[in-house]
Amino acid sequence: MVTASAPGKVYLFGEHAVVYGEPAVPCAIGLRASVTAHEREGGLRIRADDLSLSGFTVEYDGDSNNRPDIDAPDSLVEAAMGYVDEAVAQVRDAADAPDAGFDITIESEIPLGAGLGSSAAVAAAAIEAGTRELGVELPSEEIAERAYQVENTVQNGQASRADTFCSTMGGAVRVEGEDCQPIDSPDLPFVIGYDGGAGDTGALVAGVRDLRDQYDFAADTVEAIGDVVRRGERALAAENVTEIGKLMDFNHGLLSALGVSSRTLDSMVWAARNADGLGAKLTGAGGGGCIVALDETPETLTALEYTPGCEEAFRAELDTDGVRVETE
Repeated sequence: MVTASAPGKVYLFGEHAVVYGEPAVPCAIGLRASVTAHEREGGLRIRADDLSLSGFTVEYDGDSNNRPDIDAPDSLVEAAMGYVDEAVAQVRDAADAPDAGFDITIESEIPLGAGLGSSAAVAAAAIEAGTRELGVELPSEEIAERAYQVENTVQNGQASRADTFCSTMGGAVRVEGEDCQPIDSPDLPFVIGYDGGAGDTGALVAGVRDLRDQYDFAADTVEAIGDVVRRGERALAAENVTEIGKLMDFNHGLLSALGVSSRTLDSMVWAARNADGLGAKLTGAGGGGCIVALDETPETLTALEYTPGCEEAFRAELDTDGVRVETE
């Protein structure tokens, strides 16, 4: 039996645009998903705990017709099951063990579908735990690539490598197309607000694609996000946190123009700005979920706690550890 874990992430800059070859900079944060893999005699049984901040438990046998009975949107539950099924397929392929069976247990601090990279963390941790359980040790780069294949399959070919590379490597990373590199970052004062909801990543990505295909200025907006990212990289290298915050504000405005924000996300962003946070934006696919702000003071955290529509507000630290084995 092997347990591995991987961190969630926030995007400083670049979500959605990264799908079209623009750069993105996600950062791993200290919320982690843990996956325990125990080889069994054929078949697949999965138990998942705490895939939202309030927590719930799922147990099913890997049969797509046996949907777990939980209080969560069908699309999210089906996607969550799909990520685990595809991760196990990657484990079997990597270990050349097509008939390997597993008991899989997932425990996660990362809310499902909230823009904090829960699926990427689960995929990376599951691949690490499952292959180690079968006696195979994969290099980090291969775990990241296989985790990306998991997301790309579930998201119908519309995933980027950003989330999975970040969860695998930890710290701050830069992703542009297939070029993925760790980068240096100061220890940024992250404050996260969560509205208790979740966006449908596939539908939101498809919506941006339709908008981009229909309007030239939407394509220009995607390119403008790439320009913000490149400027943000320079601010990171200079450890200019004030400039990073300003660019996060720009990035949120551009994402709003692409239609992926929501009333609650905008309310949390403006609460952070009105509290004199250095910058704030949605993180992830949008449509609901989380915003990330920068503020060393307690003001933004307090403001979010009193913002209608914000169910949870908390601080998070940059997690320099990526996927790792916890027990074996």
